[in-house]
Amino acid sequence: MNSKINYEDFEKVDLRAGTIIEVMDFPEARKPAYKLRINLGEIGIKNSSAQIKNIYSKEELIGKRVVCVVNFHPKQIGPFISEVLTTGFDTDSGIVLTTIDKPVKNGMKLF
Repeated sequence: MNSKINYEDFEKVDLRAGTIIEVMDFPEARKPAYKLRINLGEIGIKNSSAQIKNIYSKEELIGKRVVCVVNFHPKQIGPFISEVLTTGFDTDSGIVLTTIDKPVKNGMKLF
């Protein structure tokens, strides 16, 4: 899929910087996943379900800086409501998170 969009379409997707502050097991998920709590600065602390259990341990996720889509509708996943989408790349090994390698404020918008 390589259809062209204009810049205004891209601007509709609200991508923000966040820091993972809590990681919990999610045994009710159909695929191996964690429940994440992510500090998104002025947007607040939001929940996200992420199918990243195959690659990441809970300990290594704490403090990791990630990129989240914050303007999707919340999604009910079993008993959990995922409020933001934590972005990543779908590899043969599993989802590799989109991370931030230099300091930026939580909640900062990606342009």
